[in-house]
Amino acid sequence: MRKLIAFDPETWNALDALAKDRMATIQELADEAFTDLLNKHDRPTLLKDALKKSLRRTPANDEKRTVSKPKPRR
Repeated sequence: MRKLIAFDPETWNALDALAKDRMATIQELADEAFTDLLNKHDRPTLLKDALKKSLRRTPANDEKRTVSKPKPRR
């Protein structure tokens, strides 16, 4: 998916310099930044991770079964 994002000239120059220093593209910097942002807010970036996260550890509608100890005979 392609989206247009605008930067002020100072920010663009700083990003461009960083990209050149790291021998990367602006797209690679953006990918890294957005991945870090999603991780910071505990959001999955891949479908596989989203599916794992959506699994419930304890099913919501299952009754809790308690095992009672047998009573001693008198």
